[in-house]
Amino acid sequence: MNRIIIAEDEPRIAAFVEKGLRSHGFTTVTAGDAMSAIDMVIGADFDLLILDLGLPGKDGIEVLEEIRGQGAGIPVIILTARDDIQDKVAGFEAGADDYMTKPFRFEELLVRIKARLRNIKSAQTQEENLLSIGDVVLDLRSRKVKVRGETIELPAREFTLAETFFRHPGQVMSREQLLDRVWGYDYDPGSNIVDVYVGYLRKKLGSKLIETVRGMGYRLRK
Repeated sequence: MNRIIIAEDEPRIAAFVEKGLRSHGFTTVTAGDAMSAIDMVIGADFDLLILDLGLPGKDGIEVLEEIRGQGAGIPVIILTARDDIQDKVAGFEAGADDYMTKPFRFEELLVRIKARLRNIKSAQTQEENLLSIGDVVLDLRSRKVKVRGETIELPAREFTLAETFFRHPGQVMSREQLLDRVWGYDYDPGSNIVDVYVGYLRKKLGSKLIETVRGMGYRLRK
């Protein structure tokens, strides 16, 4: 369930937005002034901020600049009576993701909120498909590897071996573990196939990326 902050000092508007969002399954809290909004964004885990520019205490643009300055990546939709193009430009330059002017229709606000939340989910899904160590990135969806920005295609076994290492950075993996995870039971435990394929990866991904731990196996450097 998505959690939304409504930073609005006009009780009637805040109550209207809050009622509408809750009826669509969102959890909401209201901040009636600038400092409350900043504290909520920085101090808790929320999914989106609806920000009025005319808050008591600080201008909404200053609020936005402060939360962005503190590293908060929360999506922000400005909802304000200011319809001047200069205010819109200032809002986007300060880090807003969207800008709506009052009076407004709730249905449009709802559509914009859902669009921003979808963008977050899509970005998170994309990040989950990437594994990286240093300048080497594995894309689990395309099954390709980038080394210093250059795309390299690995055969299936090599990619699976690389993925196994990248999912356990810094962990010593024995030859038996690697045989089991990459080849299953198709190979003799006494085979040197793991050593051969580690050699392939070193040539393609970097000679120092995978280190040998004498008597134990191999480890991907963090």
